[in-house]
Amino acid sequence: MQSFSTADYATRFAGKSAMIKRPREITYFSYDDNHELRHDDSSLRYYYTPDLHTDLSGGYNSFIKHDDSVDEHLDSLLEAIIELEKKENKCVTEGVHFVTWRGMVTKLMTVPYMEDGFEMNAVFHNGTIYIEENNQYKQATRGFQDERGARMSYWGYKFETLSTLSKPWAEASREEIENRDKEVVNNKAQYCSIVKTGFGSCSLIIAGEVDAIWDCKPMNTSNPINYVELKTSRAIQSQSQQFNFEKKLQRFWAQSFLLGVPKLIIGFRTDNGILTSVDIRDTQSIPSKMKKVHMAQGLGPPPWDGNVAINFTTAFLEWLKSVLAGQSGLWRIRYKQRGREIEVFQVQESGYAGVLTDRFLAWRTELQERVVSQAAAATATAVTAAD
Repeated sequence: MQSFSTADYATRFAGKSAMIKRPREITYFSYDDNHELRHDDSSLRYYYTPDLHTDLSGGYNSFIKHDDSVDEHLDSLLEAIIELEKKENKCVTEGVHFVTWRGMVTKLMTVPYMEDGFEMNAVFHNGTIYIEENNQYKQATRGFQDERGARMSYWGYKFETLSTLSKPWAEASREEIENRDKEVVNNKAQYCSIVKTGFGSCSLIIAGEVDAIWDCKPMNTSNPINYVELKTSRAIQSQSQQFNFEKKLQRFWAQSFLLGVPKLIIGFRTDNGILTSVDIRDTQSIPSKMKKVHMAQGLGPPPWDGNVAINFTTAFLEWLKSVLAGQSGLWRIRYKQRGREIEVFQVQESGYAGVLTDRFLAWRTELQERVVSQAAAATATAVTAAD
């Protein structure tokens, strides 16, 4: 077993942030209303200001909820990579050190300030480390959710429905715009963006759900996309509530930061789930603005530091790359609740334990054969031309 210490993070990882490569979308996919995978943007939603004073509990009994207890591994992400490689006729993970879901990197970024533990599975294949959540650990540690907890979880999905349209505003009907409160909430449908990014010397491909887009995708695919992240939170009425919100804000910020989502839109609500206000924040400036507010009001340091989070993640990924590069079998990445280190150890000596699908592995073999065949054909053509 090897371990990465999280002790003294505030001083070890303080200072200017490590070099970050701006996330750039390389492809995307959708889940439809039945959670069936589609290689298109059919489930992309478009932001439109929600009506205030709406009851977020509306439609709770008709909620169509996705069963997230099923272990979906990296399957849909791998399928999207296959589709992209078929189009580009090349391996898109060449030179990429990690492939994973955004949620895994979010957990890593919040380790210095988090209390919850986690477990992840990792495998190494052809130069790249693939990481997924350990679903057994996730289910075993999931606490019982009572009626109140279930309803509060629903409020977030309801806010997303109230704040989005199925098409741009100019193309949406008046009926759709005015009847969003009556729309059945269904979290089986999702739009996922897949980006290429980097922390220090580590290159990553990350996939994550995107709630909506502010306007539309740019014609130039190299330009940033104006996606938005939608969140709900309790309306702030005291200093302690402000502090608790700021702690939660780190996760909001990290999720948006990792996919390059420029806007975070927060719907504040009462304890009874009534939407009272909507706050739009620029993702990049969240840490610095929070720090300025604390300094101006003499509140002391904020509950988290963006540079520390980035530097910690960079250092850990570079360390993890050195540990797992070239290794076979299944490896576990474990952080115990309120721990002082992240442990990495082997749990299976060979194979991929479902982290990589047979279809993905077969495709990679086929792709390699194609590349070799094309290279041989190109060489033969060059020799013929020389003769």
